[in-house]
Amino acid sequence: MTALTLSTAAASGLRADAIVIGVAKGAKGPVVAPGAEAVDKAYDGRLAAVLETLGASGAEGEVTKLPAPAGFKAPLVIAVGLGAEPEKDETYDAETLRRAAGVAARTLTGSKKAAFALPIADAADAGAVAEGVLLGAYSFDVYKQNGKDPKAKNGKAPLAEAALLGGKPRDAAFKGALARATAVAEELNRARDLINTPPNDLTPEAFAAIAQAAAKEHGIKVQVLDEKALTKGGYGGILGVGGGSAATPRLVKLSYTSSKAKKHLAFVGKGITYDSGGISLKPAGHNETMKCDMSGAAAVFAAVVAAARLGLNVNVTGWLALAENMPSGSAVRPGDVLRMYSGKTVEVLNTDAEGRLVLGDALWAASEEKPDAIIDVATLTGAMMLALGSRTFGVMANDDAFRAAVHEAAEEVGEPAWPMPLPEHLRKGMDSQVADIANMGERMGGGLVAGLFLKEFVGEGIPWAHLDIAGPAFNEGGPFGYTPKGGTGTAVRTLVRVAELAAAGDLG
Repeated sequence: MTALTLSTAAASGLRADAIVIGVAKGAKGPVVAPGAEAVDKAYDGRLAAVLETLGASGAEGEVTKLPAPAGFKAPLVIAVGLGAEPEKDETYDAETLRRAAGVAARTLTGSKKAAFALPIADAADAGAVAEGVLLGAYSFDVYKQNGKDPKAKNGKAPLAEAALLGGKPRDAAFKGALARATAVAEELNRARDLINTPPNDLTPEAFAAIAQAAAKEHGIKVQVLDEKALTKGGYGGILGVGGGSAATPRLVKLSYTSSKAKKHLAFVGKGITYDSGGISLKPAGHNETMKCDMSGAAAVFAAVVAAARLGLNVNVTGWLALAENMPSGSAVRPGDVLRMYSGKTVEVLNTDAEGRLVLGDALWAASEEKPDAIIDVATLTGAMMLALGSRTFGVMANDDAFRAAVHEAAEEVGEPAWPMPLPEHLRKGMDSQVADIANMGERMGGGLVAGLFLKEFVGEGIPWAHLDIAGPAFNEGGPFGYTPKGGTGTAVRTLVRVAELAAAGDLG
């Protein structure tokens, strides 16, 4: 993990591999952003003109490299595009700074130290830049031959150190912002590691062991139900999905408690460590990345640990519903009926609609504790990807005010989300002749149908939100901003922000 420091040093005198500055897209060409005044002065006030000559426009994510001016100890200046210049009297928003810092951190792979002279007006800005650096510097190389040796011929280590110029090392607010950014980013990157881990190594049992180790480290109470305990407890959904695999299922409960807490939140994560589709086998081309089907559980796990590290004054319980969905002689079949933990029976029409089955059991278990609110996170439906694309997740809820609060929290931390309805007329499509409900309904609006199914397993009177992160959970394209290729850790920051709001008494 990249080391972060706050620095009041002058850019010219700092020993580093590079100085990172911001450049915006102005009405008449590129505009040098605040924070880079010393660099601009060293270019006799002509830095914007030099950048324009080199082809820079200030467009978001654009990177322009140029030699540092005479007298600077750093040999290189890296100008990162911030996008449109803010209106008069406005400043750059946190997400703009976060993305720019992420782009720079990726560009600086292999470097020992960089000075970030981005627009930092206050502690919140410093936190955004810090978060962007830590998320942008992420890499997953443990399975590569040179991955464990950053000095190997073909390997490059992430940026080792980042100094945030304009930060105040002795200011409590700045130090707090840096500490928060570090805790959240480290746990989010832990979620990314889990998502990127091959399914032959990340079985439900292995995931549960990782959660147990982290819980012990951070003072979190943990309970793991194995297949025997699940059978005894009647968790038919989790057992049904996991029945086709030699890797047996688990239900993990993580409990972070605060003596000052006035609210209790429950987070529930879908943890399908590999999804073949089961008997309803996925076609070729649709299963190569299905190790990411546990992204919801990874997000919940990371958020609970982050809440503990931050010492938030709220009780947070995380439920990880872990199973591997495989076809075999013992696998659940289309037409089978499962008795869920709630007692409700489900006719399985499609074994590839398995996430809602494991979540149904976990949601009911979470509801039994009567928390103040429940949020589940799942890579649940391809339909949500068709609706919202690959970078936005859908937010459904049984309470409009709670849905709005969760959506606002997501947007606040820079995770694109969109509120979605739960139309009651779609519920009829899941009526079954042999069971209380079927696990499939109308094809159109499939993401909403899945949400309606989950709603059936939420306790009466408990505000609940469902985050369908199928689109942004795994990036199959190239990296952008602070988002890498592969597992993204989406929803971690939303959950942490919701927990912070609940701790402050500001959630809804």
